[in-house]
Amino acid sequence: MRVDVRTGSSASAIWIGDGLADRLAGLLDEHQVGARRFVVSSPVIWRFHGEQIARALGGAEPILIPDGERYKNLQSVSRVYDPLIRANADRGSAIVAVGGGVIGDTAGFAAATYLRGITLVQVPTTLLAQVDSSIGGKVGVNHTLGKNLIGAFHQPKVVAIDPLLLRTLPRREFRSGLYEVVKYGMIASRDLFDRLVKDTKAIFARDPAVLMPAIVESCRVKADVVSKDEREGGLRRILNFGHTVGHALEAVTKYRRFRHGEAIAYGMLAAADLAVARGALAETERLALATLITKLGPLPPIADLPIGEIMEAIKRDKKVVNGRLHFVICIEIGATMTIDDVTEDELRAVLRRLGLAG
Repeated sequence: MRVDVRTGSSASAIWIGDGLADRLAGLLDEHQVGARRFVVSSPVIWRFHGEQIARALGGAEPILIPDGERYKNLQSVSRVYDPLIRANADRGSAIVAVGGGVIGDTAGFAAATYLRGITLVQVPTTLLAQVDSSIGGKVGVNHTLGKNLIGAFHQPKVVAIDPLLLRTLPRREFRSGLYEVVKYGMIASRDLFDRLVKDTKAIFARDPAVLMPAIVESCRVKADVVSKDEREGGLRRILNFGHTVGHALEAVTKYRRFRHGEAIAYGMLAAADLAVARGALAETERLALATLITKLGPLPPIADLPIGEIMEAIKRDKKVVNGRLHFVICIEIGATMTIDDVTEDELRAVLRRLGLAG
């Protein structure tokens, strides 16, 4: 299956298929990716998939950097630059990012900035990365005061999505990715949302008959949005549904408590609650979302997190433009709108109902 992202300045080919990782070299040759291919991964990912990827790319030696949101920083980017410089990598070289969202974002930022930009290939190994972070060209790293505050837009030339790589993914990481699939259902596809409700057990069993269509549809939704609005001038903001509060939760807990999708699950609940309070969303729709999130599994506790700290993190969010926070809410399952007049009192009330302290 192939899905394309076509923007005004570039194009990405997203390939989805079982066993694609074994055919990686031929795929990159087909898309004329440079012969010097520098693989960036993490020690854990390389332990699981390194032999397969190295074999597919003809014995590639990896650049290994730490994984996890707390390592998604400029120090890790420097650990990618150093071997590139020592190897005299030039503008015809390519970075092949093999891993989850943290590896993809960090390696992608290195690709965007090394020699002012070299070719990027994404080989996502988590469900969250396969349906979301590897697609669309957003790359970057965190700052201690906020998530993804340092970054760039740099489209990958190829995204190679092999669902078989998910076989080694722990259940919690898999569930984290499912929350992003829920997001796509909420913003663009009632049918996808309903299938997640109906087929939850089969999806957790990683049944290809239900997992593959969910991955493909998620990719199609994101590709369509990014093709129309690469740099988040308007439409692409809908992809931030759940991310305003979600990113704040991650930042306040220093990226240690939540998997990304878990924080986004809380963020979606907050956004839905705000929409109901404003009369934009029916309570039955909010309840359907809450029920599905509960069905997917437990979320980390939040009762000890102070509302004041979350509010401060939200104020630093990159979705604040000219002092106004752009907040995405759903008006029904499968449709959204963006508002920019959310008051501090409204947000505090939402966070209180979500269960935060204060």
